Amino acid sequence: MSGRLAGKTALVTGSTSNIGRATARALAAEGAHVVVSGRNAERGKEAVEAIRAAGGTADFVVADLDGSAAASRALAEEATRVLGGRVDILVNNAGIYPPNTTETVDEETFDRVYAVNVKAPYFLTAALAPAMAAAGGGAIVNLGSWIARLGVGVSSLYSSTKGAVETLTRAWSAEYGPRGVRVNAVSPGVVHEPLPEGVASPGDVMMEGTPAGRHGLPEDIAAAVVYLASDEAGFVHGTVLDVDGGRVAAAVVRN
Repeated sequence: MSGRLAGKTALVTGSTSNIGRATARALAAEGAHVVVSGRNAERGKEAVEAIRAAGGTADFVVADLDGSAAASRALAEEATRVLGGRVDILVNNAGIYPPNTTETVDEETFDRVYAVNVKAPYFLTAALAPAMAAAGGGAIVNLGSWIARLGVGVSSLYSSTKGAVETLTRAWSAEYGPRGVRVNAVSPGVVHEPLPEGVASPGDVMMEGTPAGRHGLPEDIAAAVVYLASDEAGFVHGTVLDVDGGRVAAAVVRN
């Protein structure tokens, strides 16, 4: 534990698996007291136990961020209580990704994806950012996606929600930055935990032709979140940091 975030408190939504879990672990490893949140209490307990076993400080708060303002406010209040009265770092990570095409998305699915991916972080930020400003400052890190800026023929619904999150990142930076709250985003490429030898994720094909030439790991994204949440990024505002193996920046053409 190096202590870059010693004395800080953090709330990570959707942190019982994958990127969220790795982020909670990384923040705790840097000294932050972390609230792990999600719907699954068993996985939340496991995530907290792993952090504590590594010498970190963490607690679990169950939360079903359905997009209602009430659900977001309830999580904000409980996390603030558990963290001793303040939240210094908010990571808006929770999201859902149903594999639909435009024609196959029904209205119920459309509303649910926007509720979880856009409304929930919107109202959670509204609940916590003013308190951060009143306490002297804070950092908010949103999770975007490369697919918001590099159009592909699937996932139009999901990509549009991540486009909204990236726009909110810039708007919130203008709104809260002058009040001491830095707002930035991380835009991951294809990311998943290691798979057994010879097994590939269907999304891995999207990383072919990139400088990295591989999918990312949850820890790759977590490291970027830690940087944006730390004082090292004190002059970074309203930025979307691409951590995507070069997916949106460069194409590798092989002769």
